[in-house]
Amino acid sequence: MNTAPTPWPRVAATVGLLTLIISALLTAFAWPAARSSVHDLPIAVAGPPAATAQVTAALEKNRPGAFDVTTVADTAAAEAAIRNRDVYGAIDLSSGAPQVLTASAGSPVVAQTLQAVAAALAQNNTAASVRDVVPTPADDPRGAGVTAAALPMVLGGMLAAVLLTLRVRGTARKITGALAYSVLGGLAMTAILQYWLGSLTGDYLANSGVMALSLAATALTILGFESLLGTAGFGLGAVIMMLLGNPLSGASSAPEMLPGWSGAFGQFLPPGAAASLLRSVAFFDGNGYPHPLVVLLAWMAFGALLCLLSGLRGARRAAVEETAGKQQPPVPVAV
Repeated sequence: MNTAPTPWPRVAATVGLLTLIISALLTAFAWPAARSSVHDLPIAVAGPPAATAQVTAALEKNRPGAFDVTTVADTAAAEAAIRNRDVYGAIDLSSGAPQVLTASAGSPVVAQTLQAVAAALAQNNTAASVRDVVPTPADDPRGAGVTAAALPMVLGGMLAAVLLTLRVRGTARKITGALAYSVLGGLAMTAILQYWLGSLTGDYLANSGVMALSLAATALTILGFESLLGTAGFGLGAVIMMLLGNPLSGASSAPEMLPGWSGAFGQFLPPGAAASLLRSVAFFDGNGYPHPLVVLLAWMAFGALLCLLSGLRGARRAAVEETAGKQQPPVPVAV
């Protein structure tokens, strides 16, 4: 057994690697938060054409590029756009006095931003009331539970991939284990959020299905990477899901509040898709579900495909080795 001290260059290299890792972690999580701002946030302005044009121009003048405005005819149309998740909120001018409509269940941070718009209207000698069309649950008015659930959904999938790799052999068994865990884990996490913390509303099984899809998408993808790349696959999966997916999910604010392209990109990764789908199912009767659902299913299929390809490759290699062993001539035995 070699008991010699580790060479100093190797110690220095290890310290340098750790410094790079912690710097990457800080950048991944701090950059989106520090550079967060409102840009191209979809909202509606309801009312007569002259009034909506005036407010739209004022918004663009005071906050250039902040809002992507859609004009609608009246209050009912504005509320429908909010409930369908076409917009985050609206400025309603159709009844005379302006009213700001929000949906804190879609994003409490965006709702606060729209409340600031109402305050700005009030400063212009125009009294503006605020009405929350789709509010957060009464037991969790700040929406903290849904925001906090984003990280456990990622870690849960990563942990499943690691344990299944260490404790289970066989491609079919690993995939089955990942799916079974995702279902049970989704049921358990949703029960905590919905029945204990009161952070979710809507149908319990539908919400559990979203949780299960999130866990399965992460677990199967990392299992697939590991099956093809070995230990390096865990690192690749962690980078995609943790360093990219979680900070760029927009779960704590909104994708439109993240810097530049990062929010839109994050919606094509499992954490961002899961956060959007959970809000749609729990608070908006499923409206806005197609894109995040397709993203999660695509990642699940991709991970399962990688696992199956690795299994086929292993089976082919074993068959070749078995055939080569049978064709090898017997070793003569000296008499």
